[in-house]
Amino acid sequence: MIRFQQVSKKYNDQLVLENFDIAIEDGEFFVLVGPSGSGKTTTLKMINRLIEPTDGDIYFNDQRLIDYNLKELRLTIGYVLQQIALFPNLTVAENIELIPEMKRWNKAQKRERTEELLRKVNLPPEEYLHRKPAELSGGEQQRIGILRAIAAKPDIILMDEPFSALDPISRGQLQLLIKELHKEMASTVVFVTHDMNEALLLGDRICVMKDGKIVQTDTPEEIRSHPANEFVAQFFQQEHSNLENYCAEDLVELDLLEQSLSLGETTVALDTALPVIIRALVEGNKVILADEEKVLGEITDRTILRFLETKMEKGDQ
Repeated sequence: MIRFQQVSKKYNDQLVLENFDIAIEDGEFFVLVGPSGSGKTTTLKMINRLIEPTDGDIYFNDQRLIDYNLKELRLTIGYVLQQIALFPNLTVAENIELIPEMKRWNKAQKRERTEELLRKVNLPPEEYLHRKPAELSGGEQQRIGILRAIAAKPDIILMDEPFSALDPISRGQLQLLIKELHKEMASTVVFVTHDMNEALLLGDRICVMKDGKIVQTDTPEEIRSHPANEFVAQFFQQEHSNLENYCAEDLVELDLLEQSLSLGETTVALDTALPVIIRALVEGNKVILADEEKVLGEITDRTILRFLETKMEKGDQ
């Protein structure tokens, strides 16, 4: 567990975080969302001690962060930035294996883990292991950045606006991918975004921030249904990404459905928007597409990923 206890941060006389008091549970996907200047990135950077609080304490597993050996602490934390920051002189494999190397994994362990991860994100090892970052697209580079952060199986993964520089299709693809990886690894993820739609899609819980203070912390469903005030309500009204332009019928047209003979927890129609379907999948539900009570097939994580990959190949934005 990560716990902030009455944490504040000042730069000179400017208060950028005030009495921040929150507990993040083990294995939780916790999203910090708010406009620019709300204190999101400052909060995130305090977890790996890139920034130290002016007042208050931060705890990890009931021990103050300040009492940890800094190097050992950071080796338990993966970090993904908007600026991908791969080492340009290193190959894809060497970039992914940086932290396992520091943890003294042997050569076979490192390569086995790297190849496993590359397959998970649909980058065949035989094609990508020895490429340099300059040979990759922006979306591919960001995938490698994510793999580098999770390669050594960290307890905590920090993600600071990791997808905001990508085109909408790449962004949607990586949003679903990180949720898949989170479910498999059960690491604690702290994710920063200024996009409420991304927060609602990804988060187990969301902390809405404004001017260095917490406005509301709750599940996506509660924030959507019961915003704490007009600021949260208006923030939720921001423009949706163009994934809203796609629906279940688009999946049928590309023949991407899985066969299914049984109903699931969630049944959707042909006109159900893609973000609604993705949210149901993120929540772990089995999603069935039906038309006039006839089951057409099952929509899975892989269905959505294949759809997004098809759109990328066609150059759709």
